[in-house]
Amino acid sequence: MSLDDINLALVSHDLVQDLKWDAELREQFVADEASVLDRYDLTPAERTAIEERDFRALYDLGFHPYLGAQFARILFANNRSGATSAVEQLLASIRQEPLGGPGTVTK
Repeated sequence: MSLDDINLALVSHDLVQDLKWDAELREQFVADEASVLDRYDLTPAERTAIEERDFRALYDLGFHPYLGAQFARILFANNRSGATSAVEQLLASIRQEPLGGPGTVTK
């Protein structure tokens, strides 16, 4: 992915930035992810990719790679098993491998 492939119109960029800087929003996201996602005008493809933890799909939509790493830490590391697990989950998603392990957030 080149920087030309980044879709600046993706609302998921705003979601990640908000989650990154707002501890209360992160807590709400952990407690009731759907209600937080409902606050954002995500495309159906964005929302599905987030709910399924499908970073490959997000990147294919034009998600910024830096924010992907930040989002992985929010999803898989914060309040869980650490940054290493977040990276492992991110890479598994990009490779389209099953997610699993101690840092996985399941529904």
